[in-house]
Amino acid sequence: MSIATDTDLRTRLDGIATVSPAGLEVHDETALRGPLIDELVFEAVFNADAGLRDAARWIVWSASQALGCGSASINDLYRSRGRGEVPPTAFTVPAINVRAATYLTARQAFAAAIERDAAAVIFEIAKSEMAYTDQRPAEYTAVILAAALREGWRTPVFLQGDHFQFNATKWAADPEAEMEGLRDLTREAIGAGFLNIDIDSSTLVDLSQPTVPEQQRVNAENSAELTRLVRELQPEGVVISVGGEIGEVGKSNSTEEELRAYLDGYLAALGDGVEPISKVSVQTGTSHGGVPMADGRIAEVSIDFDTLRRLSSVARDEYGMAGCVQHGASTLPEDAFNNFPDNGTAEIHLATGFQNILYDGGGLPDDLRAEMMEWCRDQAEDERKPGETDEQFLYKTRKKAIGPFKRRLWTLPPESADTIGAKLRTKFGLLFDELGIRETRELVERHVSRVPVARPLPAALGGGAARTVTAGAAVFEDDGSGE
Repeated sequence: MSIATDTDLRTRLDGIATVSPAGLEVHDETALRGPLIDELVFEAVFNADAGLRDAARWIVWSASQALGCGSASINDLYRSRGRGEVPPTAFTVPAINVRAATYLTARQAFAAAIERDAAAVIFEIAKSEMAYTDQRPAEYTAVILAAALREGWRTPVFLQGDHFQFNATKWAADPEAEMEGLRDLTREAIGAGFLNIDIDSSTLVDLSQPTVPEQQRVNAENSAELTRLVRELQPEGVVISVGGEIGEVGKSNSTEEELRAYLDGYLAALGDGVEPISKVSVQTGTSHGGVPMADGRIAEVSIDFDTLRRLSSVARDEYGMAGCVQHGASTLPEDAFNNFPDNGTAEIHLATGFQNILYDGGGLPDDLRAEMMEWCRDQAEDERKPGETDEQFLYKTRKKAIGPFKRRLWTLPPESADTIGAKLRTKFGLLFDELGIRETRELVERHVSRVPVARPLPAALGGGAARTVTAGAAVFEDDGSGE
């Protein structure tokens, strides 16, 4: 039964939870974490009434706060790594970009983590992914937190804005307009509950400049400006974890000289008394999504683990950071992942491998898959490059079909959802084991504080808060980011 009015919404909560301006008082946790949360999250995404969508999102947010699985910053855990309190080779934090069938996918990740008593895991979405998957930050927050509630998660949840990236062409034409777009996105994300933000102005590195500090100058200054904005916007009692980037993924491998030039320039531009970034992304030989060959297989990638190890050591030992971040890695062979913690990698971003399970794992109904591929041929034909095979073209563009088919992917037949879910859960489990995050829950509980972040009661639930205003009208180009 759909929720058509605020009375319907309140009726669903009878005997389970009480709404008040102070938050949500949960009376029956088991009932709330059951099928009710399935219904609430669906309404939070698909209800045609924006006010009811906001109300459902408020309930999910408030329930996660009440039941110990609210949104949090990973900054303190990362700083403990920088201080040497957590061994740098103990584990690498997986940051999962959930593009499709988001509730189903996130539930499998939480379930696999619970099986391993793991909690050092991030859920993220990139600027470009928000556009082609049709998921703005407020929606994404509600879905991930609902998945945590449904699976019985009782530990803080890390939500991250990934690749808040500058477009070099737009920057060259109008720097202030491009910067303001990133400011707006940052405001929207933090307002939606993202307490971890990755700034990416590595696209503005200018290799034509005569010295490395000059090459990194704009990158460093823009990172500092957005860091200051984050500090102004972060909720009281929260220090948002902020990341920077020095090497655009898919380009030349990063060097120690570039890292030091960026960080020295960044800290000088940031000024005293402002909490700096806690990690930095570097380039080590990967590309977003992998490189498809003519027959559709993905080309093997050689990662420069020595670069990761050396640059992570510089970041930790000289700047007190958690270490370096690896992008574009989910399509690597499974036996490669244990190399990341072994080489002191702080964080690794994973996305396309899970998308590939959806498309190629055998669970997606044949007719739906065919419709999605036909949509790509009709709507993305202008992206086909000369000499490209159909397999290469579809592999690169099929992510664009996720948004237009979002509701279909949320309402898969039970047998399809079960098949895809089982494959995702197995994949998450293998990755979590290789990355060493088993039994990290105690570590997260020790270093990460639960800071209550209340939301104003929305109008549909009797409050005075207007419906959420977002930058949803903005069109973010596909920059290839998001792993």
